[in-house]
Amino acid sequence: MSGSPSAADVRRVGLASLMGTTIEYYDFFVYGTAAALVFGQVFFPNSNPLTGTLLSLATFGVAFVARPLGGIIFGHLGDRVGRKAALVTTLLIMGVATVAIGLVPSYGAIGIAAPILLVVLRFVQGIALGGEYGGAVLMTVEHSPPGKRGFYSSWVQTGAQFGLIIANVVYLVVGSAMGDDAFLSWGWRIPFWVSSLLVILGLMIRLRLEESPEFKALKESNDILPAPVLVVFRHHMKEVLLIAGAAVGNSVTFYAATVFGLSYGATKGFSRNEMLVIIIVAAAWVIAASIFVGAQSDAFGRKPIFIMGNLAIAATVFGWMKAIDTGNQAVVMIAYLALLTGYSMTWGTIGVFFAEAFQGAVRYTGLSLGFTIGVIVGGAVTPLVLTKLVADTSSAMPVVLWVAGSTILSALCAIPMRQIDDGVGGLGTTPSRTGRTAPQL
Repeated sequence: MSGSPSAADVRRVGLASLMGTTIEYYDFFVYGTAAALVFGQVFFPNSNPLTGTLLSLATFGVAFVARPLGGIIFGHLGDRVGRKAALVTTLLIMGVATVAIGLVPSYGAIGIAAPILLVVLRFVQGIALGGEYGGAVLMTVEHSPPGKRGFYSSWVQTGAQFGLIIANVVYLVVGSAMGDDAFLSWGWRIPFWVSSLLVILGLMIRLRLEESPEFKALKESNDILPAPVLVVFRHHMKEVLLIAGAAVGNSVTFYAATVFGLSYGATKGFSRNEMLVIIIVAAAWVIAASIFVGAQSDAFGRKPIFIMGNLAIAATVFGWMKAIDTGNQAVVMIAYLALLTGYSMTWGTIGVFFAEAFQGAVRYTGLSLGFTIGVIVGGAVTPLVLTKLVADTSSAMPVVLWVAGSTILSALCAIPMRQIDDGVGGLGTTPSRTGRTAPQL
């Protein structure tokens, strides 16, 4: 392979990956916000308010079931054809599905066909995001020098928060510009339509990217595997399952704070805009904290910071729930920042930590599969389960136990995880379990 990427090249790839991931997560979270705020009334109008909210949150969870499928499909594409090709395809699919959701007629217009179309398009969104995350992380990590991988990969991680902020700001602006009736009738669709402009921008950026240097090295050395997913299933399931377990707590915390917290806050007297402001500020905090933590992981290691972050979440979740019960916006804001400090310690390190568990020939597939399985367990049912538990028990304790238990599980799964990292200034190679020689981080 000819020469390592320059610092300017790495920054350009990092920013491009960040922008693409921001757009993908914007599309994903626009749905989550709408599910918490309006879908119960638009697509399930014959249900009581609680049931409508539960049903709309259930459609939110459909995408998580699709994410491992997306990880397999685009992991195969990314490990066989290239990281860039996979990322361009996922962005296009996500954009088309998101705009289409904004065009789905209400239940009042076409009856049961409306929620069915909603579920199908949400499933497609899940497939796209399942393939997006691993590729965006790898494009950045595989361009980065060993001593900067944590720092640059944290840029990609913050795409989730930028996407969340943009989605909530768009909803905040749209909701403030019109009355509740207009917002419920058609205003909620505008954020979905905005996606078309963002996707065009994202595609222009991604099409200009160079392929990952490490994938180029794999092609030059003829180490591309014919069926990466089979190799992962046969030889790397321990790594996949450990990553899945380690990802659960992070996913539970995020969706508890952003989706469940949004709907739960409404039951405690907070307006839609008040909760959106809290989540926007908290997401901005996560962006800054995640980049700082990512840089620190280059000096102190990924695993210790990741484990400490999970334990910090477990220690602060009770205070977060009790703060929402006060109905005081300032108190809730402080509680969110405290909870998400621990979350940032996990999120800022999770991408590079998981990527370093696999060799290059199966890295896209292994990372995507492990992460998306963990997200199913942690994210698919969390808003739904927590909403139901609080409704049934009128207590914060089930939420506390759910979040704390998941983060302790993740800390335990992270302990035995092995990282493949030569720690030198270039790419190393070691024989893989398949008998091939594969570049490693």
